[in-house]
Amino acid sequence: MSSALYAALRPLVRVLLRHGFSFKSFAQVAKRLYVEIGMNEFGIEGRPQTISRVAVLTGLTRKDVQRVLNRGSFDDPQARERYNRAARVVAGWVRDADFADENGSPARLAMDGNPGFGMLVKRYSGDVPARAVLDELLRVGTVRRLADGRVELMSRAYVPRTSDLDKIAILGTDVADLITTIDHNLQQGEWNPFFQRKVMYDNLPKEAIAEFRQLCAEQAQHLVEHLDKWLSRHDRDMNPRVKGTGRTRAGLGLFYFEEDLSDRTWKKTR
Repeated sequence: MSSALYAALRPLVRVLLRHGFSFKSFAQVAKRLYVEIGMNEFGIEGRPQTISRVAVLTGLTRKDVQRVLNRGSFDDPQARERYNRAARVVAGWVRDADFADENGSPARLAMDGNPGFGMLVKRYSGDVPARAVLDELLRVGTVRRLADGRVELMSRAYVPRTSDLDKIAILGTDVADLITTIDHNLQQGEWNPFFQRKVMYDNLPKEAIAEFRQLCAEQAQHLVEHLDKWLSRHDRDMNPRVKGTGRTRAGLGLFYFEEDLSDRTWKKTR
């Protein structure tokens, strides 16, 4: 377990140090999570969870557990909802023929009109003011305003290009989804596995990398847009006519990775 955690944390610690996030701050977040998950997910059926049991589970003192419970959560539902709204608007712009130009690409949209950016936001983000969504997309570099006042889509996905904090927020969500899938497969993989695959070779010439990177980007984007169209037809926010019970969040995450092994050197730690 320690070696797996060491490997998983290495890239995360690199990101944290680069952005000045201290070990003390990391430890506070980790302590909060140990208490939250111990309290909410590791109780004994039919019996209320207790501070004493959480202390035993986590290795913390009862005072530590109580102190954590008295503080607020680090979760930011407003930021998550802002991300979801913006992502839905961008996805609708990419796939909806009503907002495409004569070539089938996302059209440059005026704020008003039919079609227009306001109409796009209303269709894919409900009653949120179009100006608020535009400000968010402008802030992160997903769109730009043209001299004639129209709005142009700069990226076919809501991926912030100007704000490191926004990129880190998305990293947190994506990494959490991947680890949740791994945990599910460890617990239920034999009879109810979630799809989890990767393809990798470790002796590729540098000359092949640029072509492979482009191939991955093109094919992955095609797959993402294909799945997005399917999901939008079955999501009740996008299609209120959909029937059914319960509420489930589901999706597929794709990412590219690359590492230069030619000059790898190992340093001894003292």
